[in-house]
Amino acid sequence: MALPLVYHPEYVTPLPPGHRFPMPKFGLVYEMLLAEGIVSTSTVHVPDSADRELLTLVHTEEYVDSILEGTIKPAALRRIGLPWSEGLARRTRRAVGGTLLTARLALEHGLACNTAGGTHHAHPSFGSGFCLFNDLAVAAAALLAEEAVRRILVVDLDVHQGDGTAAAFQADDRVFTFSMHCGSNFPFRKTPGDLDVALPEGLSDDEYLRELESILPDLVNPAVPEMAPDLVLYDAGVDVFAGDRLGRLNLTLEGITRRDRFVLETCLAADVPVAAVIGGGYDQDVSALADRHCILHRVAASLRPGRSRLRGLAQERPVP
Repeated sequence: MALPLVYHPEYVTPLPPGHRFPMPKFGLVYEMLLAEGIVSTSTVHVPDSADRELLTLVHTEEYVDSILEGTIKPAALRRIGLPWSEGLARRTRRAVGGTLLTARLALEHGLACNTAGGTHHAHPSFGSGFCLFNDLAVAAAALLAEEAVRRILVVDLDVHQGDGTAAAFQADDRVFTFSMHCGSNFPFRKTPGDLDVALPEGLSDDEYLRELESILPDLVNPAVPEMAPDLVLYDAGVDVFAGDRLGRLNLTLEGITRRDRFVLETCLAADVPVAAVIGGGYDQDVSALADRHCILHRVAASLRPGRSRLRGLAQERPVP
């Protein structure tokens, strides 16, 4: 069966010329995956747009309304780093819906990927770092509210710490947030999660992978079975790449491939469904950047997940 993959044309919306956020990459990722046969127009999964009720599972009503109605204050927009527009509001709602759909597909099939997502700097009451709403947090909160899962593990390997996701679940032990990032990079004021690993600048493939390999298996398959996650949400940011404009780590393309394969294989070997999003990545060469993001989907398409141990839970409470 083809890899369940989620995309919508609204993932791309115009920004002012020269803006440093590489918005076109989302469309290019989809086009590349089409060209490679990893997805087709007839098999791609099309997400709904996240509504106000869904967004307020994580974000405050005042903040959600300020984005949906365009009343957000200039200082709050400067913190986000994106100019408000109706198109941007639609885009971020659709991307949140995309990650929720990706998570539901992962519960059904064992593995699924979004072609956007990873807006992990959005806190419950404010946005930051190009992130308006936190798709990872909203997807997790929705599945927990529906009782589709009991425990979720967030594996955030973007080069920047997942501060917004950590803030959303500081008081909720049903979600375990693991972030492995460059310690000297943004956000410079970190929000503690359940497990934060701050890496030194310039770390190479082997050093990075040794650190990851020493941590992840025990989180996915812990000694106490009751602590095992029913779902992994994986933020596969490629801003760990040596040439990334906002990075500071030195992973190669081979290193990113090894990282993604290790994460996905570790989850699948433990029979834990995994939903992956593309996370951050910044480059003036947007085609090269999109190709870097496609590493996740190429690795995922090469894997064949087995029967998920979550099927028994799903029989008790069907996943919507």
